[in-house]
Amino acid sequence: MLEVKNVTKRYGKNVACDDVSFTLEPGTLTVLLGPNGAGKSTIIKSIIGFLKYDGSITVNGKINKSVEARKILGYIPEMPSLYPTLTVTEHMEFIARAYKLTNYKDRVNMLLERFELDDKRKKFGDELSKGMQQKLNLCLGLLPDPDIILLDEPLLGLDPHAIKELKNYIEEMRQAGKTMLISTHIIDSVDMLWDRTIIMQKGQIRANVTRSEIEGSGKSLEDLFFEVTEGIDKSSVSGEGENA
Repeated sequence: MLEVKNVTKRYGKNVACDDVSFTLEPGTLTVLLGPNGAGKSTIIKSIIGFLKYDGSITVNGKINKSVEARKILGYIPEMPSLYPTLTVTEHMEFIARAYKLTNYKDRVNMLLERFELDDKRKKFGDELSKGMQQKLNLCLGLLPDPDIILLDEPLLGLDPHAIKELKNYIEEMRQAGKTMLISTHIIDSVDMLWDRTIIMQKGQIRANVTRSEIEGSGKSLEDLFFEVTEGIDKSSVSGEGENA
């Protein structure tokens, strides 16, 4: 379980995250939505331990920056950060050794095949297209097979086949009991099964609701998003148009 309690992150006078609190239950998929600049990437980087912040973040009761927490916490950043002079295979080997993985060769092969990088094993990082770099970025984050995984805009730069494959893989991880937090500002990209959505704006959480709560209200995720971020009730606007 991942618990974020009263997390505030400031950059000088700018408050990027303002008293943010939420809990990710084991085996759930949570979608973190919000416009650009809402604070989504900041809270994710705080969870993974890249930033200093006020408040507390724990993973299964352990401080998020502890060795115990890092072993089960995975992160796929929005922008790939590859080594230009390492090949695809060497990148995977680097992560495997960093996490002290054993018997990982079959998993490496599976990931490279699923994301269509099997024939790019000898390509250097700076020889890959942006789309291929993002695919390798995904493979590197998924290789350790973490119990809790944070994905920051994971679909950006992917071709349609890779998007479909990643969504299939996300659903497989969900069924396997993994806990996932997917951050995005593109509502249409989260048409997979999800359990909860958290909507942020200006560094604050504006909504934290389950899928059943949204469906029970008769609204779509898009309706809720625009209602809480822009004060627009799209369902009522559509209804007025139909009655006119």
